[in-house]
Amino acid sequence: LTCMEFSAWRISPRLDTWEYCQLGGFLPSSPITVSESRSSSQVAGEKSVADVTVLLKQVVHYLQRLLGTVLESWDSMNDFAKLGNARPSHTPKSCPISHEYSITDQVLGLGINGKVVECFHRETGAKYALKVLRDSVKARREVNLHWRASNCKHIVSIVDVFENVYASNRCLLVVMECMEGGELFQRIQDRAEGAFTEREAAEIVRDICMAVAHLHRMDIAHRDLKPENLLYSKADATGVLKLTDFGFAKETTSFNSLQTPCYTPYYVAPEVLGPERYDKSCDMWSLGVIMYILLCGFPPFYSNHGLAISPGMKKRIRAGQYDFPNPEWKNVSQDAKDLIRGLLRTDPTQRLNIEEVLANKWIAKYTEVPQTPLHSIRILREEGDQWPDVQEEMTQALATMRVDYDTIQLKKLADTNNRLLTKRRQQAPHN
Repeated sequence: LTCMEFSAWRISPRLDTWEYCQLGGFLPSSPITVSESRSSSQVAGEKSVADVTVLLKQVVHYLQRLLGTVLESWDSMNDFAKLGNARPSHTPKSCPISHEYSITDQVLGLGINGKVVECFHRETGAKYALKVLRDSVKARREVNLHWRASNCKHIVSIVDVFENVYASNRCLLVVMECMEGGELFQRIQDRAEGAFTEREAAEIVRDICMAVAHLHRMDIAHRDLKPENLLYSKADATGVLKLTDFGFAKETTSFNSLQTPCYTPYYVAPEVLGPERYDKSCDMWSLGVIMYILLCGFPPFYSNHGLAISPGMKKRIRAGQYDFPNPEWKNVSQDAKDLIRGLLRTDPTQRLNIEEVLANKWIAKYTEVPQTPLHSIRILREEGDQWPDVQEEMTQALATMRVDYDTIQLKKLADTNNRLLTKRRQQAPHN
């Protein structure tokens, strides 16, 4: 290319040359200098220094837009590059939290394992959210996993951790960024004007995928991915969607082959034996449910906006009983429906993993997703009184899908009555 084109101007790479062409004019085959004498047969119009000034302003504006696009793409690439990089482990502070923060009685929310209250940094006055957990092995696991994962843009960040006596109990006090933008679906429901489009839904799902990918690359399964755990950092348009509450989060790489949940580790279904694949697939199922609700306003395990299609959540999930009814789904793209089908497969080993979802064009090229207006806002508003029931159903569904090895009785191989192992013991040479 010998020049860069925009509008009616064509700018040569040389700073002392420029080209201009009006509609119907004739553009020279080679650049010409401003000071060069030109004939009317060669150039469409004589341009003054003022024209060049206008041209340069247009160039600057164009380059600013181009730079903004490049920086935005760079930030996105940088976010992807950081996925899976854990923060170093953190040792809780033993000094009283009151030395650094003032705590109010304002309750901001309730997590699985503790309440969240408002607090302020004494020196800066910055507002934070304080989560109070009874000190235990499980609580320390939650805090450790959340701390290590909280360097991701789409995961709520932990600022400080203290181990103090609070309300006469030994507690972990977790200082986190304050999420002031509200829950995901409440924010959509509260939109004052404008349609909610499929492209916007794709961008939201992509943001959630970034959080899930960060965790899964660290071999952490969140296991409680649901709408109320997806919060916006701010109430205005600059708010970032973030995942919180690691009360059920668990590392998925370790498995001690010398003990197993009432099975020997040699011949057992993957979803029973392998927490890595099964627990992560639980997150993928949740992602599919959230995506479904975003696109229509009601969950896949219901029909007619709240009427159960079978008696019991577990049965509905296992049977894969959902469809894409009209009119809500009539104009939603086939790409979106296909992605949901891949996420809601009944066999957890066959569900899409997070890398496959990130590579899916509905996510990877979300800016090209059609801006089709969705029915989501209308349905969420009309069925607002039933939303707590939907949340409870999803909570119960996640509970049935989790394989929590902390609560399952483990049996040592020496105590196992498996016939194969008994035969092998009898055949083994004795010392």
